[in-house]
Amino acid sequence: MPNLRTCRLVTLGCKVNQYETQYVKETLELNGWREARTDEPAALCVVNTCTVTMEGDAKSRQLVRRLHQSNPDADVVVMGCYATRDPDAVGRLPGVTKVITDKERLLTDLADFGVTRLPPGITRFDGHQRAFVKVQDGCLLNCSYCIIPHVRPTLRSRSPEEIAVEVERLVEGGCQEIVLTGIHLGHYGIDWSRGKPKQEWNRLWHLIDRLDALPGDFRIRLSSLEAAEVRGEFVDALVRSRRVVPHLHLCLQSGSDRILALMKRRYRSRGFVERCRRLREALDRPAFTTDVIIGFPGETDADFEATCRVVREVGFSKIHVFSYSPRRGTAAAALPETVPASVVAQRRHRLLELEREQASEYHRSLVGMRLDVLVEGADPERPGWVRGTVCRFAPSAFEGRIEVLRRRRVPVRVVQVADGVLIARPEPEGGRIPLSLVEAAG
Repeated sequence: MPNLRTCRLVTLGCKVNQYETQYVKETLELNGWREARTDEPAALCVVNTCTVTMEGDAKSRQLVRRLHQSNPDADVVVMGCYATRDPDAVGRLPGVTKVITDKERLLTDLADFGVTRLPPGITRFDGHQRAFVKVQDGCLLNCSYCIIPHVRPTLRSRSPEEIAVEVERLVEGGCQEIVLTGIHLGHYGIDWSRGKPKQEWNRLWHLIDRLDALPGDFRIRLSSLEAAEVRGEFVDALVRSRRVVPHLHLCLQSGSDRILALMKRRYRSRGFVERCRRLREALDRPAFTTDVIIGFPGETDADFEATCRVVREVGFSKIHVFSYSPRRGTAAAALPETVPASVVAQRRHRLLELEREQASEYHRSLVGMRLDVLVEGADPERPGWVRGTVCRFAPSAFEGRIEVLRRRRVPVRVVQVADGVLIARPEPEGGRIPLSLVEAAG
């Protein structure tokens, strides 16, 4: 029999899901639960699900079944987007005793497990070297392929005061990179600002200014953004920020204007490329990463070639390639002209080859630059070296002791590129060598 107050939490999906799982874990801990060890069964299992694709649904079901098999006496609580979209199907899965469809009701839904109070936020981010901080929820867009606005339709922005306190706690706990995330990050504060005069707005650029003024040694990374929203006051905030890294993840999805119209996206390819050009002028060698969907219904060879042209023009250093997955309830699910799987596979291969070319070119442009690395682990290929991620979202390796440098930010100079990794040497500011680097070298 499991310990009566042991829990196990598993997450599928995005950074927002991962934040929400951490929040539930700290909620349970606050109310007397502890995480079960690897070798012991749990009395409570929490599964945070994803429904972005059919594969996400299937993985969610498999995960619930597997947890029930390995913890047969446990209550299984299922939350997340798949649970919200199809609570009846989730509720019929083996071992499931509770389906949470609205996280605003968390206190009520977890009352059966002795939860009587909620924490104000998270204090750490288990299993990660950086912390994801959810600043808003909900999406108002109507992209024809996306189910998420159906399961997270309500815009809810957290107060800048609450976010600032949470970030301070995380930094005090040793976190040196904060990733601001949301379902639609660029819409942060719209729910508060709508209908008010502009001087009373509280948008994402205001939040950046607020967090920029906090004490501590940390940097800020922004998660996925819409290119249409990266302009004006927002760009000005990026330029003056001393914390936000020069890396922007701008969702392209397709470079074909015809496909973008079918997707009901709010931009066309020329506007996207122009926005990236202006950002490149405003910032010093920024890294651009993106999402691309291949195999959207009716996507022709010409449409795919248009995507490749935009990828070349922008010069993305990383592309998350998704094969189109029809979602029941979305407009795109009713579109004809399904693209054959073999064609999708060919296009995926070609796009990933193009990504490698673009990444290599961008990485070579960083040779000689002084960059900021967040150390994440030992380098698996170089004994006595560590590996991390630079501010411009590229892997880097340099000599050092992982037991000293893990989770620390280290200034380095890039000396060469080898197999997609920036080879660097530590280069402390002002000629002063921090104690951590002395220890690493010693």
